[in-house]
Amino acid sequence: MLVMLKLVLDCDVDAAWHALRSPAVFREVVAPWLDFDSADAGGFPTRWTPGPHHVDALAFGAIPVGRDIIDLSFDRLPDGVRMVSDTGGGRTGLMAALTSWHHRMAVSAAPDGRTLYRDRLEFGAGGLGIAAWYPTWAFWQWRGIRLRQLAPGWRHDIGVDVDEDAP
Repeated sequence: MLVMLKLVLDCDVDAAWHALRSPAVFREVVAPWLDFDSADAGGFPTRWTPGPHHVDALAFGAIPVGRDIIDLSFDRLPDGVRMVSDTGGGRTGLMAALTSWHHRMAVSAAPDGRTLYRDRLEFGAGGLGIAAWYPTWAFWQWRGIRLRQLAPGWRHDIGVDVDEDAP
């Protein structure tokens, strides 16, 4: 199954890239329908790092719905495109109904100085595939709304939150 978004966000590309690498922004974008608690020792990092991150999913911020792994990689692609890829997926509970997961989010500068955001989720759900597509699509539309709402407040403070080693 496939769900995609293509948006122009009202922020510069560095601010958008910083936001994509933030667990706090991740949680803001999915609220109020979902929330996530870190299941890793030490909790969420300030900034996502490559590799697996174990999380517990909560519907409406309170109802446990399963354990998930967010398994991240970061890439700089040609022409100023930066991409984060998650190949984790659900491990227990309702989250495990999605049997495969490949989520990619890419940002690049739009001609007007804002950010072109592209989001592609490929997932499998076994025999539930068609039944799982519509709620996933609807949730992705919510994410798009939240991204547009939050983006004008994203800022990138050069010298404060730059990680020169990160893509």
